[in-house]
Amino acid sequence: MAAFGTVFMPEMAISWFDGTSWSSAEMVSSDSLQLHPGAHVLHYSSTCFEGLKAFRHADGSVNIFRMDQNLARFAQSSRLLSLPAINTSATEKMILDAVARFASDVPEPPGSMYIRPTHIGTEPAIGKAAAPTQTSCQYILLSPVGDYFSGGDTTLRLLLEEDGMRCAPHMGMIKSGGNYASALHPITKAKQELQADQVLFCPNGDVQETGAANFLLIDGDEVITKALDESFLHGVTRDSILTIARDMGMKVSERELSVTELLERAAKPGCEAALSGTAAVLTSVGTLLYKGNEYKVGNGGVGATTLKLRQALNDIQWGKAEDKHGWLTRV
Repeated sequence: MAAFGTVFMPEMAISWFDGTSWSSAEMVSSDSLQLHPGAHVLHYSSTCFEGLKAFRHADGSVNIFRMDQNLARFAQSSRLLSLPAINTSATEKMILDAVARFASDVPEPPGSMYIRPTHIGTEPAIGKAAAPTQTSCQYILLSPVGDYFSGGDTTLRLLLEEDGMRCAPHMGMIKSGGNYASALHPITKAKQELQADQVLFCPNGDVQETGAANFLLIDGDEVITKALDESFLHGVTRDSILTIARDMGMKVSERELSVTELLERAAKPGCEAALSGTAAVLTSVGTLLYKGNEYKVGNGGVGATTLKLRQALNDIQWGKAEDKHGWLTRV
């Protein structure tokens, strides 16, 4: 199977902002984007994006998961990056039209159609290092996908990094490409030197997130994760898992979590840890790497509660369980 996110539908929805208004959306070839080499995004990283999924149900219908939350975050990221304001209703229609056009290509579960709305600054102005772009473009890419971590039900190895941060503290809640780029070097180094799958950034001992997913610690019937602030991404999957955990009667603690407490709890029998994200869904963490030592999380295997929470989320996404929170939008 092709690597996650490398196969694209042949067309995408696109719209342009000329400094005054947005153009009517149209479907164009997915490889037809043209930018001036002086475009603001290429020099000053004026870009944000979203990641959400459409799922095929047993009745043949196609349903998008929590599109309203992704649209709200997309608008927020655009605003905080000083990009032109998007019209969320128009963007929603672009998503629905694009998915409807390729509805027959949405894979059966556990596959899905990954949806990537993207907003970029297009003004050709290399003198605008300290000024926002006046023009921009938004487009909707579609990619049929399988599992993000192709190993199936295996566990991940995380390096705990106390000295670095994933991104600037005020940028964490923005879903911007620059945040991912800034994490690539430490992640690549950890993979090469320690065979780690990801880096869990813990500046000054504060457990935050990995380079591409939120972090959850599961101790018995309690889920512990960092309380929302500007420093890390407010994940839609994170919110969904916490909601499901509460529905199951579990205790959800959104608070500060130190590296010291994490390592103490992780050593307990039955303790679990997981990464959550649109791509990762909920993936078990089996080993923590810290200051040259390896620490097993619980027994080091896939956690039973992690699997239960992931299955509950999948059942809603796949139409096998009641959507009592109104998370699905039928295309």
